[in-house]
Amino acid sequence: MRRVTTLASALLAGALVLTACGGSSDTSSTDTTPGTGDSSSAAKSDLKVGLAYDIGGRGDQSFNDAAAAGLDKAKADLGIETKELEASNGEPESAKEERLRVLATAGYNPVIAVGFAYSGSVAKVAKEMPDTKFAIIDDAAAVGDNIANLLFASEQGSYLVGVAAALKTKTNNIGFVGGVDVPLINTFQVGFEAGVKAANPKAKVQVKYLTQPPDFSGFGDPAKGKTAAAGMFDAGADIVFQVAGGSGGGVFEAAQAAGGKAIGVDSDQYNTADPKVKDVIMTSMLKKVDVAVYDFITQVNDDKFTAGTTVYDLAKDGVGYSTSGGQIDDIKTQLEDYKAKIISGEIKVPTS
Repeated sequence: MRRVTTLASALLAGALVLTACGGSSDTSSTDTTPGTGDSSSAAKSDLKVGLAYDIGGRGDQSFNDAAAAGLDKAKADLGIETKELEASNGEPESAKEERLRVLATAGYNPVIAVGFAYSGSVAKVAKEMPDTKFAIIDDAAAVGDNIANLLFASEQGSYLVGVAAALKTKTNNIGFVGGVDVPLINTFQVGFEAGVKAANPKAKVQVKYLTQPPDFSGFGDPAKGKTAAAGMFDAGADIVFQVAGGSGGGVFEAAQAAGGKAIGVDSDQYNTADPKVKDVIMTSMLKKVDVAVYDFITQVNDDKFTAGTTVYDLAKDGVGYSTSGGQIDDIKTQLEDYKAKIISGEIKVPTS
């Protein structure tokens, strides 16, 4: 194991102070809840896994929480030690690089970066530390012999919730709120619009992005999400799909105030959102980041690390839609038909 230098110790201490103020830090605590991988019966691994969150960190009820769920399952099943650090709004690229170095230098191997915003940082730090295995979620640009790229066919899951919105709308007016106008989120939009048009050619889709890069605050500003969605409901929309991370809570509030419906993203947000708004969540587009994180950790633990791209699509059950709350039970047969056609290749979902 790599010896921690004095400088690395100082960096780690600083990072932990920052985490205590605004994020989460978790070392080697174990889950002893019956049926969830009681550590007393789990095989103890000597693996130490570092996870660097995107803005919002654990508790965002969306993208980061999905990654956290995969990490928690690996901890319970394998007995691994973990450390979690979190990004902050408006931080420079150097802060992301330092976060990854802190984890790697302290002996955490592998290190998982949650989100495309870490692309440049992962590429740089992985080259500096070739003995550390890295994974990055939602990015294919960072490449190296020690980098695994965990990607999702988000357009496929978005297509299915687009079909759901098209079949459920009463106004033929649907909204899409994206957190930041970047290619990754554009993929959700394109798939969603294709699904809407396939199932209901009369329906139109309003589109609004909360911020433009390099401003990534659109992933963590519920007030902006609420304002954008409220404008869509005022303009006739009755269902709004949000792909906005922590800003999505504001979209749910707007739907509740307008008597409309919303579609969640990444995790099953009917089960994670504030109970006051969960009834407006018609379905969620599932991007199973938890599955990818757990699979990656398991592969490393089994000495089966593979660099390069793995795509989690409908065929691999890496994306999909939720049915919690029963609001789309009446159209599930139709959704499954579209799903089967995508898997077979009969339907080609656009990505751009």
